[in-house]
Amino acid sequence: MNRLTSALIAAALVAPSAAIAQEVTLRGVTAFATGTTFSRPFEAFVERVNETGAGVVQIEYVGGPEAVPTFELGNAVSSGIVDIANNTTAFYTNLVPLGDALHLATNTIQEQRENGCFDMIDALHQEQMNVKYLARTGDNIQFYLYLTKPISTPDLNGLTIRTTPVYRAFFETLGATLVTTAPGEVYTALERGAIDGYGWPVQGVMDLGWDEQTKYRVDPGFYQVDVNFLVNLDAWNGLSDAAKAVLEEAAIWTEAQNAENITINASEAARQAEAGIEVISFDGEVGEAYLAQAQSAGWASIEAIDAEKAAALKACLTE
Repeated sequence: MNRLTSALIAAALVAPSAAIAQEVTLRGVTAFATGTTFSRPFEAFVERVNETGAGVVQIEYVGGPEAVPTFELGNAVSSGIVDIANNTTAFYTNLVPLGDALHLATNTIQEQRENGCFDMIDALHQEQMNVKYLARTGDNIQFYLYLTKPISTPDLNGLTIRTTPVYRAFFETLGATLVTTAPGEVYTALERGAIDGYGWPVQGVMDLGWDEQTKYRVDPGFYQVDVNFLVNLDAWNGLSDAAKAVLEEAAIWTEAQNAENITINASEAARQAEAGIEVISFDGEVGEAYLAQAQSAGWASIEAIDAEKAAALKACLTE
C-alpha cells in the first residue's frame, strides 16, 4: 500500500510539469509593418490565441519585414523557418500561382467556408506551399489606383505604376509601365518621381505616409483584399487537437471582425480627403467598363495558369 501511495504521489507531482511541457509555442511573423492596417488583425489574433490557449498553444510574435523580408516570408513559412505567417497571396504567387484568384472574390470568407471554397483553397495551399490555410482578413476592402498626376480616362500609357500580382494584369491592359517594389520602398519611389502612382486598398495609405506624395485616388475601387494566416503544415500536423481548436476558434473570431471594414473604409476615405487627396471618379458606363476590365483581366491571368481549377475557383468565389 505504501508503495502504491508513493507512486500516486509521484504521478501527481509529475502531472503539472507534463501539462506545462505540452504547451507549444509557434513563431509568428507578419508581412506588413507592425501596427499598420494589414498587420493589426494578425496582432489581435495573436493576443486572442495567447489568452485562450494558455497551457496549450502560444504564439511568439517575432515581428514584420524587419524579421523576415516581405517577399521572403512565403518561403519562410513554407520551409518552417516561421511557424505562422500573416501574408497576402500577392507576396507568394511564386509558390501558389492560383492564389491570385482570392482577390477576385466577390463574396465573404464566411460564404467561402459554407460553399466549400475554403477547403479548396486550403488544399491548394497544402499541396503547393506546405501550409495550412487558417484564416482570411480583408473582406469588404477594395483596391484603388493612386496617382501623382491627373488622368481623364482609364488610360495609363506613359505612366509608371508600382504594382503587385494583384493588379498587374489589369494595369497592363490600361497601358501602364509596371515596377514591383516592397511596400517599404514606395514612399521613396514617389518622392523621387520614380513612379507616378500605385495600387493599394482604401485602408493603409495614411499609415504608411504615402498621402504626403499622393495627389489623386481613382474611383471606383476594384477587387477585394486577401491577407491570410498561414501555418507551416508540418507544425500544424504536429499540434494537438486542443491546440488546433484554439487556433481555429481565434481564426473564426478574427474573420468576424471583417464586417467592421465597411465603416473603416468610409473613415479612411474621409481622412484621405482631409489630407488633400482628390478623387477622380469614373462614373456610369465608363466606370462599369473599368470594373469589367479589371475582372476580365484578373480572371484571364488565372485561367492561363490552370483553366480547370480557375473555373472551379471562380464558381465558388463569385457566387
